Amino acid sequence: MSPAAHPLLEVEDLCVEFRTRRGTIRAVNGLSYTLHEGETLALLGESGSGKSVAAQAVMGLLDTPPAHITRGAVRLRGDDLLALSPERHREVRGTRLSMIFQDALTALNPVLSVGDQLAEMYRVHQGMGRKAALARAVALMDRVRIPAASRRIHDYPHQFSGGMRQRVMIAMALALDPEVVIADEPTTALDVTVQAQIMRLLKQLQSETRMGLLLITHDLGVVAEAADRITVMYAGRTVESASADDLYARPGHPYTRGLLDSVPRLDRLGKPLVPITGAPPLPSSIPAGCAFHPRCPRAEPRCGSEAPPFRTLSPAGHRSACHFAEEVHHAPVG
Repeated sequence: MSPAAHPLLEVEDLCVEFRTRRGTIRAVNGLSYTLHEGETLALLGESGSGKSVAAQAVMGLLDTPPAHITRGAVRLRGDDLLALSPERHREVRGTRLSMIFQDALTALNPVLSVGDQLAEMYRVHQGMGRKAALARAVALMDRVRIPAASRRIHDYPHQFSGGMRQRVMIAMALALDPEVVIADEPTTALDVTVQAQIMRLLKQLQSETRMGLLLITHDLGVVAEAADRITVMYAGRTVESASADDLYARPGHPYTRGLLDSVPRLDRLGKPLVPITGAPPLPSSIPAGCAFHPRCPRAEPRCGSEAPPFRTLSPAGHRSACHFAEEVHHAPVG
C-alpha cells in the first residue's frame, strides 16, 4: 500500500498503564482515532481522561517504567512508531511529529534564550552552524508573528508574555515542518483574546503546510471554532467520534450531551446550567461495564456489567460507545 493510501496518523486500541507499588493505573484504555492531512482533530474530555498521556505515548515519551504501553498501534503514514527504537523515535520527533506543550513557561528552558532553544532544532537535526541556525530562528519567530524578532531572539522565556511564550512553543514545534503537530491545551491560562489569536495562528500555519493538527482540550468553545472532527474520551477510552458539526448538533453519548449541556448558551439565558453529576473515576479504579454509568442519567443495570460496543449512527461515520446511542442521538438537543 502506498504512503498516500494511509491516514496521516492512526492510533488503534492504545492502552497505557503505570505500574506502581500501590497498583496498576490504567491511564489510557483502548483509545482509537485517525488524523488526515490538513485536518484538525480535537481530542476532547475532562481533566484526567487520559488525553495528555495518550499524546505522550504517540510522541514516544513514555518509553521508561513505570509507564508501559501494553497494547495498540500508533502509525504515522503507515509506519509503526511503537516498533521504533528510542533513538529512532527521537529522530522522528521534531522532523515528522512535534508537540506544543500545555505550559510554555515550564516547557521552555529558563536559562537559555529563546533564540538558542529554537536554533538548537536546526543545529541538532540539520547540522547548521550557530550563526545560520540563529538566522533561521529569527525567521521562525517572524513566521509566528512575534514582533521585533531580531532583537527578541536574545530574550529569555520569562521576558515574554504568556501569549508570546506560546508563540515561541508553536515556532519550536513547526521549526522542521512536521507532518503532525499535537497541541496539548495550547490556550490554557490565556485570556480569550489571546486564545483566539493563537488558534487563528495555528489555522493559518496549518493551511500553509497541510500539517495534521491534533488538538487536545477540554474547552468546547475552542473545539467549536477549530475542529473538523472530534474524538471524545472518558476514563482513557474513546466514547464517541464524529465531525464537529454532527457532534454538536446531535451527540450520541450521554457524556458528550452532558458536556454540551453544561456550557452557557445565549438561547438559554436565565436558565440554570445542567452539570454532569459526580466526578470522573480514578484511573486506578475504573468501574466495570460502561465507565460513565455511575454518573449517567440513562444508566440501567446492564451498564454496570456490559461494556458497550461502538455503534455507527450515521453514514458519515458518527460512532458512539453506548447501549442507548440511538436514543441519545435522536433525542432533542437543549
